This record gives sequence, C-alpha cells and structure tokens, in this order.
Amino acid sequence: MLLAPTGCGGGGDGRADKAPGAAGTPPAGTPPAASATAASPSASPSPTGPAELPLGGRTIFPDYRVVAFYGTAGTPGLGVLGESSPDGIVPRLRSAAAGFASPDRKLQIAFELIVSVAQSKPGADGTYSKMIDAAKIQQYVDAARRNQALLVLDVQPGRGDFLSQVKRLRPFLEQPHVGLALDPEWRMAPGQVPGKVTGSVGAAEINAVATYVSGLIAEKNLPQKLFLLHQFKVAMIPDIAAVTPQPGLAIVHHLDGFGTRAEKNATFNRLYQPGRFNLGYKLFYDEDVGIYTPPEVLAFQHVPDYVSYQ
Repeated sequence: MLLAPTGCGGGGDGRADKAPGAAGTPPAGTPPAASATAASPSASPSPTGPAELPLGGRTIFPDYRVVAFYGTAGTPGLGVLGESSPDGIVPRLRSAAAGFASPDRKLQIAFELIVSVAQSKPGADGTYSKMIDAAKIQQYVDAARRNQALLVLDVQPGRGDFLSQVKRLRPFLEQPHVGLALDPEWRMAPGQVPGKVTGSVGAAEINAVATYVSGLIAEKNLPQKLFLLHQFKVAMIPDIAAVTPQPGLAIVHHLDGFGTRAEKNATFNRLYQPGRFNLGYKLFYDEDVGIYTPPEVLAFQHVPDYVSYQ
C-alpha cells in the first residue's frame, strides 16, 4: 500500500506570524515493479563539448531559480506532479513558475519525481519501500529533456538505506539534467514502519551518497546537479552541521513545513542554516492555509533558490 507522503510537517510553536526571513524581519531564533537498473537511457551530451544544463551553462546556482512540481507517476494523491502526464503537466508548471520571474535569475522548471515510495508493508525485500517501474522513470527523463526541464529523483528508502537505492538509479543520474533528493521522513530505523513515525538520517549516510554522486559527475564530466535534503523536524537530520559540500553538487536544504503561515514560519526559524546550503522551500496547494504567493516568496529576506509545489 502506498503511503501519502506528507513531505513535511506543520506544528507552530507560538511564534509571531512573520514571513520566513521576510524583508526587515530575519527569522527569530536562527544563528547568523521493476528495478531502475533495468533501464538503459541514452546520454545527451552536447555535440560540441561537455554536457550542459537544459537552458545552458553548467552551474545551477546562482544563475537559476528552480520551480518544481512534486509527486509520482500517475498518483495524484502523492503530489501535483502525478495529476497529469509528464508532458501534460508542463503548461501548468510553467504558469506556476512564471510568478517567480525576477531580473537577477533565469527561471528553470523541474519535475521532482518520487522514484521509491515508502510502503506500510515490508514487501518482498523487507524494506517497506518500492521502486516505481524503470519505464516510468524513463518517461520523466525523456519528457524533462524535451521540455528543457530538470528532473529530481526523490528517494524514500523505508528500512533500506539511501546509497543502495541511489546506486540503482545510476543510469538516470548519468543524464546531465537529472538530480537527486533524499527524504529522511521515510528513512526508517530497524523496527520502524513508514507512516507510524517520522524517519531520520545521519550526516554520514548523506555524505556517502553525496560522495557517490559527486564521483559520477566527475567521471562523466556532467554539469552541476541538484542534491536536495528534505527536512521539517530537527530530528530528521540531527547532525546536519556535519553534512559536507561535494564538487559538482548544488546542495539544497529544502524546508518542508506546511500549515498556517505561522506554522510554516516556525518551521523555517527552527531549521534555517544561514549561509550553509542553497535554500529550498515547499508550498502546498491543499495543506497550506493562506498559501504564500510567488511575489510574497520573492519578498522574503532569504529568497529560496528552489521552490516546489506539492
């Protein structure tokens, strides 16, 4: 049985209702199915030199602001991305992204596709996680390329580990427009069941995955890749200070709190890491109360580099 991933948590803490890092109001309390390996996608390097990003260049930030739809293939309940086909969702995504246009950045759309989905049952391998069909992933790889979009592969490993699942995704990660997202909410310890508890991951495991993907970038001479870390509770990545940069990775600390503006702002204030990572921020069509508009997000003191809609 698929679990509807919250991807985030609310939970206000009584703080004043202020936009996260809104201009003039810095955040309070902050210092400063088939195995995917079955696929054989073709690479798309530039015929005249090293592979580039969909809209050109080899560096994502600070050149671009990325706006993404989150979800999985054909499952609307897990996010807006699944409400249409990969090509069919693009007009709606472009319309949502247009509101984030600003003179200092180029806009880059992205699909954030859940490729391994946490389960309420152990499954044949006992991991409480199931990889979606490789052919489905390939559809998004191809559609992203056609539409000059980035694709982010979101991993929910259950009782498995991130690195084992990421290695199965290597054929897709070899593509210059494909990045990665780690979702600790669905990384279970032994004896834990997805949906019953909020999971967690340590910096050592994150660093191992980052080192692996960085090595792949160097080996294939790929442009910079998105590398997202989802978080809405401190305990999800308790030693985040030990996460280290790796060459070729645009590490995004993606803050996922939902609910009222006060609750979202409280989550931001608890988790924001000034100056350490690129900033990600999630907006929820259904769960946010008084959802922030694009102009309001652009007015935050700390404007996100990556914005996703679920």
